[in-house]
Amino acid sequence: MGAKRDHAAVDPARPLVVTGQVFNTRGEKIPGAAIEIWQTDHLGIYDLDGYRYRAKLAASAEGKYDFSSVMPGHYPARACQHVHYLVTAPGHKPLITQLYFATDPVFDGDPDKNFKHGDSPSRELIRPVLLVGDPKDIHAAVQFELVMGVL
Repeated sequence: MGAKRDHAAVDPARPLVVTGQVFNTRGEKIPGAAIEIWQTDHLGIYDLDGYRYRAKLAASAEGKYDFSSVMPGHYPARACQHVHYLVTAPGHKPLITQLYFATDPVFDGDPDKNFKHGDSPSRELIRPVLLVGDPKDIHAAVQFELVMGVL
């Protein structure tokens, strides 16, 4: 994750681009927030020996961030595809959260009606997934805003 790359050459999974912005509970942008992100590969396997599917980023002066990866896979202990976040910034409470995808097959096309599993995420953490790009370079695009509590 992190730098944009040709995912097709490395991973047969659907490429994913996530964008967002970091705010505090007063709606103010948080410039330079430190964002750690980790996820599984498309098969639901975490890279425990290296750093694939992990990134550390800093939000821009406007609190914006983005990264490129692949759609994460399912693994036995969790029902839904997800990306983990740890966000820190001076003067703010650390935020530990997860991003979930409305297109996850576990939702059978409707996350609002098909929460079938005991570990289904909060609806506020599920985001729509858009397919964008030209026919030869289609990727999933998701926007995920982050809100941090003030100390």
